[in-house]
Amino acid sequence: MKNEKIILGIDPGTTIMGFGIISVTKGKMEMISIHELILKKYPNHETKLKYIFERTLSLIDEFHPDEVALEAPFFGKNVQSMLKLGRAQGVAMAASLYRDIPITEYSPKKIKMAITGNGNASKEQVAAMLQNLLNLKEFPTKYLDASDGLAVAVCHHFNSGNAVSEKSYSGWESFLRQNPDRAR
Repeated sequence: MKNEKIILGIDPGTTIMGFGIISVTKGKMEMISIHELILKKYPNHETKLKYIFERTLSLIDEFHPDEVALEAPFFGKNVQSMLKLGRAQGVAMAASLYRDIPITEYSPKKIKMAITGNGNASKEQVAAMLQNLLNLKEFPTKYLDASDGLAVAVCHHFNSGNAVSEKSYSGWESFLRQNPDRAR
């Protein structure tokens, strides 16, 4: 039986995408790594999606996570922004499923609630609580999107085995079974 579990948390974005990786050994969490992918420098959305896929795959190949947790897109008023964000999430999901890694999605409120106890907490409050939970002397990144990726991983650990209302996928077939409206 494996004692260690590695979780990759992803905060999808089209400007900055955040990734956080934790290790859980006998219930004790430790931050392994934190990354951000700066996407605002790329000329178009298609190029951004390519880099999201490549970066997600490279992190999977480097750290060999057992599970991937993603922040689900929240519903906004700008349909074009939502579409782009959904594509970014979908590409990260595809990279994870390509490597046969199970995925779980969490809503932004659920993530904030798991970390701070307040579903309306600010990004700064989430980062401060993560620093405390993971015993970090200082936060290792200036981008709060990266800390959001770490928050997704920690939320997943806290909710392991309890993800009742969240969606989990163990592969393409599982994804398609749970989302028949997305298959065309």
